[in-house]
Amino acid sequence: MHCSTAWFRKQSLAWYDQNGRKTLPWQQGKTAYRVWLSEIMLQQTQVTTVIPYFERFLLAFPTVADLAAAHEDEVLHLWTGLGYYARARNLHRSAQQVVQEWGGQFPQQAEQLITLPGIGRSTAAAIASSVFNVRAAILDGNVKRVLSRFFALQDWPGTRQSQDQLWLWSETLTPSARVADYNQVMMDLGALICTRTKPACERCPLAAKCLARQSGQTASLPVAKPKQIKPIKHTHLLMLQTPDGHVQLSKRPNSGIWGGLYSFPEFADLDALEDFCQSYKLVKALDAWPVFRHSFSHYHLQITPVLAAIRRPLNEVRETEQLWYNPLLRPDEEQAVGLPAPIAGLLQKLAQAL
Repeated sequence: MHCSTAWFRKQSLAWYDQNGRKTLPWQQGKTAYRVWLSEIMLQQTQVTTVIPYFERFLLAFPTVADLAAAHEDEVLHLWTGLGYYARARNLHRSAQQVVQEWGGQFPQQAEQLITLPGIGRSTAAAIASSVFNVRAAILDGNVKRVLSRFFALQDWPGTRQSQDQLWLWSETLTPSARVADYNQVMMDLGALICTRTKPACERCPLAAKCLARQSGQTASLPVAKPKQIKPIKHTHLLMLQTPDGHVQLSKRPNSGIWGGLYSFPEFADLDALEDFCQSYKLVKALDAWPVFRHSFSHYHLQITPVLAAIRRPLNEVRETEQLWYNPLLRPDEEQAVGLPAPIAGLLQKLAQAL
């Protein structure tokens, strides 16, 4: 290591005392429940996006017991738009586990927290250190970026070797005293100073010994993930609409994309969609809307929405849960179900057309 741990900690904590974030909602009236909720929401999501979701969740579920007792659809409904919906399902399962196995009190050690669904090594450490002042090193995306630049890591941080090295640096640098403040400042430096593009090196407390800055590599580090061409998949969504404007939504299986959320019936191609409509002889007209793309981490999805006006609702029993959804309802009146962002957008367009 090219600097002492004492210097690194002193510089970081001195900056935190003057510039660190101390007024975020989950830092006020700090509890394990509030910190855990924020940490799950902050996974791959920015603070500004998370704050309104965090506040709505606390209004709906003030305690972990309230969250555990909720229906999964309520949880997914409040999560709509935040993405990565497996987080919401794991959140619900974790709340139930905390109530059932831990008497409604979160365990205090990172090794215990990591047994809860959706909590990985870094998230467990963040909760244990922030709430219970347990010495535990974190390594979220912000911390990876700070350490990758400070030590001039020459490989993509996502490799196993790089992960091991980053964890070793993080473990070595994490102090026993003021561990909650230290872990917060590491996240703050990544979020506010050592940003992905145009890092503010002139304001960084670690700049004097940052190897990336010394070698002129701040723009090229961390090493970018090797580019892969994402495959393109296609789907057709059938928007069955009754004369009064209700549309049919079906609950998707818990596994796969949009797990547990409600979506329009899906077809591989237009022929299959048309065959379905003709078989029931209820559709008066089909109207194909413009194709649009929704991207996932591993592929792009080309979506063709097709509006079908029908004479009456389809009431036959299906394998999946279904409902007739009213897109005209106000947010406080709408049915409490989780919706993927593209489906929520289509529902808004349907409401505008009514």
